[in-house]
Amino acid sequence: MTIYVALLYSIVLGPGRRVVMSDLRDMAVDLGLANPRTLVATGNLVFEAEGKPVATLERELEAAFAQKFGKHVDIIVRDAAAWLKLVAANPFPEESEREPDQVGVRVMREPVTPDVIERLLPYVAADERLTSVDGDIWIYFSRSAGSSRLLGALTPKRAGGIGTSRNWNTVRRLGDMAS
Repeated sequence: MTIYVALLYSIVLGPGRRVVMSDLRDMAVDLGLANPRTLVATGNLVFEAEGKPVATLERELEAAFAQKFGKHVDIIVRDAAAWLKLVAANPFPEESEREPDQVGVRVMREPVTPDVIERLLPYVAADERLTSVDGDIWIYFSRSAGSSRLLGALTPKRAGGIGTSRNWNTVRRLGDMAS
């Protein structure tokens, strides 16, 4: 069995409606995924499966989610080895130690190209940092992430495709769950 990490783009189903994590775990069980567990209530799922390609798992999870919850949500899946590689590749280790909620990564379905980073640079404040590592977009927000122009610029068009963001605290804790 292989351990996987799945990241849901959004768990908001509409005004006042959010996905309940026990329902998400039930959905995973219904798909035949083993040992599903969630991390807080933010759309992070860790599970085990036997010999399925990541793209197949993404399609199956997205279809099951739409059927169960009535809304399409993009879901990014990485196997444990890829997730642990992402954790180890953090380009901002000092900032992560000092301000873990100010470091984030946009985990991409397809790796970004250098032109995506160039396209995002005008949105980076003087005291922020942006880079790409192994096709994912890493950001250090030196202020509240919610007040950053960069966060609003991370649309699928500007960011080079489907992805979803997590802060360092979540990335690290998912790494612990996947190892």
